[in-house]
Amino acid sequence: MTQTQTHIRRPVRVTGATVTLLEGSSFCLSTPCGDIEHGLTQGLFYRDTRLLSRWELRVDDEPVEALTVLGEDTYKATFVGRARPLTGLADSTLLVERHRFVGAGMREDLVLRNLGREATACQVTVRLEADFGDLFEVKQGRPRDRGHHSVAHDDGVIRLRRDWHEHSHEVRIIAPGATTGSDHLTYRALVPARGMWCTTIQVAPVVDGEEPPQSFPQGQAIEETAAALRRRAWLGATPRIDVPDEAVRTTLARSTGDLGALQIQDPARPELPVVAAGAPWFMALFGRDSIITSLMTVSMERSLALGTAETLAAHQGGGVDPLTEEQPGRIVHEIRFGVNGSVALGANRYFGTADATPLFVMLVGELLRWGADPDRVRALMPHVDRALDWVVRHGDADGDGFVEYQRATDRGLLNQGWKDSFDGITYANGRIPEGPVATCEVQAYVYAAYRSRALLAEVLDGAGAGRPWYQRAAELRRAFNERFWLPERGWYALALDGEKRPVDALASNMGHALWTGIVDTDKAPAVAELLLSPEMFSGWGVRTLASSMGAYNPMSYHNGSVWPHDNAIIAGGLRRYGFDGHAQRVASAILTAAEAFDGRLPELICGFDRSEYAAPVPYPTACSPQAWASAAPLELVRVLLGAEACVPHGCLRLDPAVPPELEPLRLHGVPIAGTRVDVEVTNGSAVVTGLPAGIRVVDEGCDCMTPA
Repeated sequence: MTQTQTHIRRPVRVTGATVTLLEGSSFCLSTPCGDIEHGLTQGLFYRDTRLLSRWELRVDDEPVEALTVLGEDTYKATFVGRARPLTGLADSTLLVERHRFVGAGMREDLVLRNLGREATACQVTVRLEADFGDLFEVKQGRPRDRGHHSVAHDDGVIRLRRDWHEHSHEVRIIAPGATTGSDHLTYRALVPARGMWCTTIQVAPVVDGEEPPQSFPQGQAIEETAAALRRRAWLGATPRIDVPDEAVRTTLARSTGDLGALQIQDPARPELPVVAAGAPWFMALFGRDSIITSLMTVSMERSLALGTAETLAAHQGGGVDPLTEEQPGRIVHEIRFGVNGSVALGANRYFGTADATPLFVMLVGELLRWGADPDRVRALMPHVDRALDWVVRHGDADGDGFVEYQRATDRGLLNQGWKDSFDGITYANGRIPEGPVATCEVQAYVYAAYRSRALLAEVLDGAGAGRPWYQRAAELRRAFNERFWLPERGWYALALDGEKRPVDALASNMGHALWTGIVDTDKAPAVAELLLSPEMFSGWGVRTLASSMGAYNPMSYHNGSVWPHDNAIIAGGLRRYGFDGHAQRVASAILTAAEAFDGRLPELICGFDRSEYAAPVPYPTACSPQAWASAAPLELVRVLLGAEACVPHGCLRLDPAVPPELEPLRLHGVPIAGTRVDVEVTNGSAVVTGLPAGIRVVDEGCDCMTPA
């Protein structure tokens, strides 16, 4: 993810103990009492626009005192509080419940429960505002006032509207029985002794005159709403994973649930599920983030990966535009579906990424390996070839065989790999290189893309058709190991700078090179040892940058922090080269860290050593839930299983290296070749039941699973 090309990629803090609810392209940030406080970065958001910038409940003109929040699901919660006691009373007898449901807008059920022996009369008021602020500007705390604003209200309905640039945003607040004003709605409530009073308020977005169906209509059971049905369908489609460790079991279940909650739809293709990058600020399709999340989950569920690939293909670059950095065949970096997206991005689509395009080809290859619908895979092939044409013509603009990046304007992202903060790529002394920059992991992804294209050719076009692509991969591997390896240091360069000089920092990126298989086998032991060395391994995971480097800062975003997805990739690379013990240490560190966050891994944590603090130190503005962090525990299970597939060749490889404390490890309902199988690992051995005809379990895998 990134903050867009105009800003350093560091989200602002969401103030205080913020409660986040999300469903699709809607999310709500509020205080623990349920209020959206005026002037903060809170709000109800729909398609990247803030609909409600204020939503404050008052009982007799006093705020409600928060007691607890019951987080029932990612899209619903109950805020429990109490009204301020009447003068002369020690304790309040009026309990206040706010049952909130966030979907295409919001529904809020207000319940007052009188715990006293006398009937209680009170005035219930909701103070409200809608600034229609652009998400990026709200995130920075500087929303701009645009266009013409108007308010209309009557008979329990308030309409707040903004007209700007021939577009309109409106929010309708429907509050039957309420007295309404331009910025408030009010009820006179009489709550019987030991009784209750309740009402329902609906908040509905209207964009350019179109109002989506209410996600939680009154009178329909919540468990029968579209949001609940989608969640049940997602959980039913994903395998159930059982391990003896309760904390790990909780992490895996929460990761699966969060990935379901992070699904959104392109309005032009609502039938295709895609995964958003993360909450709260990145509920949008990101090329890199969404693809890597899909790569980490494709072994357990195909529809999300396939929908993500097809949606990215539909938005693939067609022309040349320096402002958005669009180029023919390039896969988009970020798509914003809101009207205001052009304010921050220059357009709703921004293409400034060097890695999403080869990663897209990798994803299509993995979809084929794991048995996705072959007709839908075949339909993606023109997009695959356009992507590889971009790699050769635009990604490698100087023809040296490596893909480089350099932003086209001063609005673009300075760094266009996954470490995309302005200082994410540095020399060992901390200096920032001049571009164009060719990072080591991007070359690794291109290598894997060539091999994926070779497999696609062999399967779809016949034996021998993949030979030219395997040859390209082999040539790139030779060149990479010649140019990026630093024999005097014993590690791979983080990048090559604009003068083709090595950027010599010791960083986690070379773990991605292990992941794809581009690393020469004689160099792999040194890489593995360095990744688990004290300067790289914090005890909670592998740091993004070694503590011995000039730019190291354990509290930084990319220069010494620990990212779960980065570690899952590294663990996969370690296993690929046979470093099972190293991979187990990485997996154990990440899964143990998850326990400190109640099973929900954040986007990143600080890189302090485990000997310094007994618990992982949170990074204060990390997204949570975040897609590839949520996918990381599931990918670690696959890595520990040693599970790889090539359904077209009838191969399922299992090579367990599961730590004893996670045995027996059981997976129920793993999809493979149109059916579902169960896998159990006990005492280091795997047993598969329900395997379909034509698929065999193998020890070594077919040739396409191993490096050339």
